[in-house]
Amino acid sequence: MARKQNSNQIYQTVLGEINSGKLKPVYFLCGEEEFYLDQLLDQFSKVIPAEQKDFNYDLLYGQDITPAKALSIARSFPMMAEKRVLIIRNFLQLGKGGGDESSPGGHINDFVDYFENPNPTTLLILFDDKKPAGNTKVGKTLKKNQNCGYYEFERMADYLIPDWVIDWVRSHHSKNIEPAAAQLLSQFVGNNLQLLSTEIDKVCTFVDTSDTVTEADVKKIIGSYREFTAIELKDAIIARNMEQALYISEQMLQHTKSDTGELIRLVGFFTSVFTNVWQILRLSEKGIAKNQIQSEMGIGSSWYFNKLWDDASNFRYAEMPRIFEALLDADRSIKGFSTLDSTSILFFLVKRIIG
Repeated sequence: MARKQNSNQIYQTVLGEINSGKLKPVYFLCGEEEFYLDQLLDQFSKVIPAEQKDFNYDLLYGQDITPAKALSIARSFPMMAEKRVLIIRNFLQLGKGGGDESSPGGHINDFVDYFENPNPTTLLILFDDKKPAGNTKVGKTLKKNQNCGYYEFERMADYLIPDWVIDWVRSHHSKNIEPAAAQLLSQFVGNNLQLLSTEIDKVCTFVDTSDTVTEADVKKIIGSYREFTAIELKDAIIARNMEQALYISEQMLQHTKSDTGELIRLVGFFTSVFTNVWQILRLSEKGIAKNQIQSEMGIGSSWYFNKLWDDASNFRYAEMPRIFEALLDADRSIKGFSTLDSTSILFFLVKRIIG
C-alpha cells in the first residue's frame, strides 16, 4: 500500500505540472494548509503572460458570483491568446444565495457538466478551505473525473517540519542549513509554514554572505530572547536529569511573556516528541529494521531520525501509556481542569515523564 503523500509532496506534484505545461483543464485545491494554496494561486496566476492578462485572467470569489456567470466566463474563448485562466476562491460558496438547480443564477451542480466536458482553452482552478462532500455530484465528479486534478493540503505534521525547513532554505535561498538549526527553527516557530518562511527569510538575510545557516545563527536572530529552548529541556528529560530539567523549566517560564502560551507550546512539542518515540519503539517491537522504520515514518533527514532513535533508546515501550497520560493531564490542567499554577503543571509533567 502506497504511503499517503504529505502536503509538500503534493505541492511539488502540482508545481511540476505547472512548470511542464502538462495541465489538466480543471483543478480543485482544498485543505487547511493555506500556505500551499496561496503559493499555488500565485503560480497559476503566472500561467498567462502579463501582457495577455487584461482579457484572459479572472480571479473571482464564490460568494460574489453566481454559478451561471462563472460558467459563462469558463466557456468563453481567450482573446488574442491561446488560453485563459479562471480562478475561483471559496468555490463551495457558489450558489449559496438560495435557489435550486433551475434558478436563473444556476446551482453549483451545474459545474458537473463542465467538469465532464471542459473548455480546452480555459484553465479553471478552484480553491476552498473545505473539501466537497463525497456524496454530492460535484464532490464525486471532482475526485473521479480524469479532467480534474483534485488535491487536498493537510497541515504538515510536526515531525516533518525540520525536513521542510532544510528543503525550503535550499530551494528558495540556495543555502544549506544545519539539521540542528532546522530543528531549532521549527521548535521556535512551530508548524505554521507562512511564519516559518518569514523567519527563514530573516535568518538567510542575516547570513547573506554565508552558504550555511548554523544553529548559532538561528539562536541569534530568532531565539535571542530565550535563555533555554524546549530542545534543551527535552535533552535533560531524555537524560533523566531531574535537577537540570526542573531548572530549565523554571527559567523558560521566567523568560516568557505568557506562561500559558509557553506551556501550550511545550506540551505540543513533547506530544510530538513522544509520538515519534512511541512509533520507533512500536515498530522496533515488531522486529522492523532501523532504516525501514525511518522510511515508514517518512523522515528524510538521517540526522534528525538518528536523534529520535537515540531519544527512543532511553525509553521502554511499556512506559508510553504513562507518558501520554501525563501529557493529557497537563493539557487538561492548562485548560482549567486543575487549580495548579503554570510552574507546578510543568514541574509535575517533567517529573512524570522522567518517572
